[in-house]
Amino acid sequence: MPQGRGVRNLEGETVARRSAVVVRGGWDGHHPVAATEMFLPFLHENGFDVRIEDSPRVYADAAVMDRADVIVQSLTMGEADAESIAGLRRAVEAGTGLAGWHGGIVDAFRASADYLQLVGGQFAAHPAADPGERVGDGSDFFVDHRYETTERGRVHEITRGVGDFSLRTEQYWVLHDDANDVLMTTTHPVRAHEPWHRPIVSPAVWTRSWGAGRVFVATPGHDPGVLADPHVRTIVERGLLWAAR
Repeated sequence: MPQGRGVRNLEGETVARRSAVVVRGGWDGHHPVAATEMFLPFLHENGFDVRIEDSPRVYADAAVMDRADVIVQSLTMGEADAESIAGLRRAVEAGTGLAGWHGGIVDAFRASADYLQLVGGQFAAHPAADPGERVGDGSDFFVDHRYETTERGRVHEITRGVGDFSLRTEQYWVLHDDANDVLMTTTHPVRAHEPWHRPIVSPAVWTRSWGAGRVFVATPGHDPGVLADPHVRTIVERGLLWAAR
C-alpha cells in the first residue's frame, strides 16, 4: 500500500491513504469527465489520493499500477494497445481493483478479447422504445425498466438494503460468462417490434475475482442524472470501496 499522509478510520486509528487512478475519456455522450467528477469527493473523503488520466496508456506504467489500490474507468469505446491491456490485467491479478459503470467499462476496447475476459461482460445493445414513442434523438433508447436483486445481492455489501428499483434510461443487454457474481439483473421483455421471442435476463451489477484483484461493474450510468439516482449512486460508491484492496 502506498505511503502518505494518514486518514482516520472508523475506529479513530490513523492509516495510510490509498491510491485511486481514474481513467476517463472515449465517447463524449457518456460524459466521462462530469460523471467521474461526481465521485472524486467521495474518494477523497474515504482516504484516497486520486490521479486522473485521459488515456489507458497509464496501464502500461508498472510503477503507477503497482501503487494503485483501485482503477476507476470511464472510457467508452476507444482503443488500447496490447501493452496497456497486459498491464491492466497484471495489476488486477496482483490485487489492484477495477471498477466502473455503463459503457465506460463494458463498452470499452471492443477489439480486445483479453480486456473482455477480465471484465466479464460486453455491451451488445440497448433496445429502443416502441416506434410510436421515438422522437429521433438519443432518448429513443430510453425505456422504463427495473433492476432486481439476486439472492446473492441481498446479502452482498454492495447491494444489501438497496432493494429493487426502476429507471427510464438505456437498458443494457450484456453478453457475459459464469465467472461473474451477479448482484442485480434486468429483464428485456418481448416486444412486438423486436426480433427476440422470449424475455432476456441481463446482469446489471456484478463482481468478479481475478487473481488477487476484484472487479466491480454496474451497467446503469448513462449520464450524471442516472448516476445521481440514490440507488445507483449508493451501488457505485459501495462498489468503488469494495473493489479497492
